[in-house]
Amino acid sequence: MAVLRSKKMALLLSIVTVVGSLLLTPFLMFLLAIIFLASIGKSLGVRELYIKLLLTIFEYGRINIEVAQKRNRKEESEDEGFSENYSDGKGTLERTRTLSQSLQNGFPPNNQKNGFINHNGMSLISRDDKLILMPELGPTLKDGTAGSGEDEQFKDEYNFNLSNCFDFIKAGMEAIIEDQVTSRFEAEELKNWNLLTRTNRHYEFISWRLTVIWMFGFLIRYCFLFPLRVVICCFGVLWLTICTALVGYIPDGRIKSYIIEKVSIMCFGILSRALSAVITYHNPENRPKKAGICVANHTSPIDALVLMCDNCYSLIGQTHGGFLGILQRALARASPHIWFERSESKDRHAVAKRLRQHVENPENPPILIFPEGTCINNTSVMQFKKGSFEVGSVIYPVAIKYDPRFGDAFWNSSKYSYIPYLYQMMTSWAIVCEVWYLPKMEKSENESAIEFANRVKAEIANQGGLVDLVWDGQLKRTKPKKEWKQLHQEQFTRKLKKHEESEIEKKDE
Repeated sequence: MAVLRSKKMALLLSIVTVVGSLLLTPFLMFLLAIIFLASIGKSLGVRELYIKLLLTIFEYGRINIEVAQKRNRKEESEDEGFSENYSDGKGTLERTRTLSQSLQNGFPPNNQKNGFINHNGMSLISRDDKLILMPELGPTLKDGTAGSGEDEQFKDEYNFNLSNCFDFIKAGMEAIIEDQVTSRFEAEELKNWNLLTRTNRHYEFISWRLTVIWMFGFLIRYCFLFPLRVVICCFGVLWLTICTALVGYIPDGRIKSYIIEKVSIMCFGILSRALSAVITYHNPENRPKKAGICVANHTSPIDALVLMCDNCYSLIGQTHGGFLGILQRALARASPHIWFERSESKDRHAVAKRLRQHVENPENPPILIFPEGTCINNTSVMQFKKGSFEVGSVIYPVAIKYDPRFGDAFWNSSKYSYIPYLYQMMTSWAIVCEVWYLPKMEKSENESAIEFANRVKAEIANQGGLVDLVWDGQLKRTKPKKEWKQLHQEQFTRKLKKHEESEIEKKDE
């Protein structure tokens, strides 16, 4: 028996060796072709065809899911209709048909808006935007405090009733059910299933056709794409470290700046292949120039990778450890970047001074800043910190929009560290995004830094199709400021005082 087992193991090992030798050479040739094309900035269009094929498969899956759901609803309607017909007629069947028809049309039954879940959007409830409690009331002064616009806002509200406080109660209840901030730090909801298991609906088992497609896609992602992407990523990081170390020995000057630009674009182009990134750049004539400040909305650490595949930037941010720390130290050897510790980040003036010194040198590359200070799920743009808008340099806005159908690029740093996030990226279908370079913007004479930041944020949100929010992204880590609560308390108090004054005037008359 032992001899027979040894013969079987030897036969199995020989088969594995032969198959491995047959597949290893094509795999290595394919890997070298990807790296070579990425290093010279060329593409054969394979990734674009891959994306089109995925869209076709997604559409096929959507049709199968809708057919299965309609069949299930029809069976449930027939069962409920038979039960109701036995007791008191066809009332339940008619109500079920009405409910199903309303759901198919995307409208709530009986015109009920509040509490109805719209599957085609992200909002759970319908609300009046005027009732949402904002951080600031009225016009904003240069120092960021609330202005004196309350008198204009309440000049006609002399007819005060006790029921007026219901607006605040309603807004508070809506915020408990669903606020505008918390939903921005969760993965974006998809309208259709993308054949990934990161859903709780178990669509992969709704029909045998989808089960076969899902299993085949699972094998492709984990047995072919993932190992290939890991090898490309390791090579890209190693190549970036070697190139930046060598460039660091070149004396400062125009030659070094030129070499840094070419090496940076080449290395990040290779790293982008580790995610099968398909990036489309619009309006290249507005690409950021040297000694400028480039500001963009922030979804993920790969935002910097996406932009540095097309241009060379200096980065500013907090010092990291682990994998991100390796990249930061490699980049710092060759080009000027601004890395600071968390303790120094609290000193806004020190960071602003280093930023001002960077933009004053005309030979420095444009510096890339994400003014939100945290990652948002690519559905909205939140409050921009005013520090980068106080320097007085030219601002180059950039809007980045990812396609969540192929992979969720949002990094929830409070839930995942960078390595699990990178694993999730590498086991997705691809990273597909659009980048828009917007015309440069400059601060007006009578414009404060906060107003300038809001104007730039509005342009980015408008171009990227994102929601423009006034909230600070740091609310996912900290509690709201007491000043915000006090502003609304003062607002309600002014209403009471105006009502009291108006009543006194009526009595005097």
